[in-house]
Amino acid sequence: MAQGVKRALLELGDPGRLGLATAWTAVREALPRTPLLRDPVFSECLGREVFFKVESLQVTGSFKVRGALARMSGLSASERRAGVVTCSSGNHGRAVAWSARRLGISAVVCVPGWVDPVKLRAIEALGAEARLVGESYDEAEAEAHRLARETDRVLVHPFDDPLVAAGQGTVALEILESLPNAASVLVPLSGGGLVGGMAYTLSASGHPAHVVAVSATHARVMRASLEAGQPVELPEEPTLASALAGGIGLDNRVTFGLVRDLVAEHEEVSEEEIAQAMAYGYRSLGLVLEGGGATALAALLAGRIGDTSRTGPLVVVLSGGNVDIPVLSRVLAGTRSPAPPAPE
Repeated sequence: MAQGVKRALLELGDPGRLGLATAWTAVREALPRTPLLRDPVFSECLGREVFFKVESLQVTGSFKVRGALARMSGLSASERRAGVVTCSSGNHGRAVAWSARRLGISAVVCVPGWVDPVKLRAIEALGAEARLVGESYDEAEAEAHRLARETDRVLVHPFDDPLVAAGQGTVALEILESLPNAASVLVPLSGGGLVGGMAYTLSASGHPAHVVAVSATHARVMRASLEAGQPVELPEEPTLASALAGGIGLDNRVTFGLVRDLVAEHEEVSEEEIAQAMAYGYRSLGLVLEGGGATALAALLAGRIGDTSRTGPLVVVLSGGNVDIPVLSRVLAGTRSPAPPAPE
């Protein structure tokens, strides 16, 4: 095992002692288990069992609340009095706001000017202070770091934090409890908290599931960093997958190593494919999916699921459903849902 992942695993902690055990306790006590639904159409088409892990039905509309709650539940009494600050493209901010309200903690959420209005309204409705900062995720992140330094608030990082990643890894624990023979897992990729946390959880559990990360073409900083061999920066581009936008941090200490060393394969989907997946989710599955939450489904629809020699159950993570209605309406008006691939 490479040194980078060894260091990251040490920071996450052994599942029996620190990271996953702490995260699992926090998540299990406060959050509902999201559905793991077998899809008969794709199961027949692919000749293997296909399941959807529906994180879009989590209490805040995405998986992000798992990591935020895991991190914030471990704050000391003095840290809780000082409050927290974070940066977010929307879903993590909503997760921090929800967790802060549950735990009685003051929260400030820095978001870029292009944040989805539905996510901004949810952050404010939960009692957190939302600050619109600049026109890029990186500007919002810089402001959150400044506030943490100057106000002593605890920075709750959206992904590059051991307990946040461990919290996201509880998605994999729920999958294993319900489907211990899962052979492959298709997961959206942004900063790496979800896919890195899940890959770590599967590895730490001794499970051989094949992890496939799916990036959006217009939000591929982590994949570009992997190709470069170190964290890099890219200009932000408009994308339906706004939840996946932003950098991974040039000083990334946890998720870059996890994704590099534990994720088996990578796929990438276009804006058109993301739109098709959102439309398919709504029309065929009865699910509202945001662009970032639909990227793994987009890869499935396009037939890009990694190692096709695997025949065991395939799990597709639908990671979020917080989308502004006008955006979804435009997608539905301009997109015809593609048909699943033909049976083999």
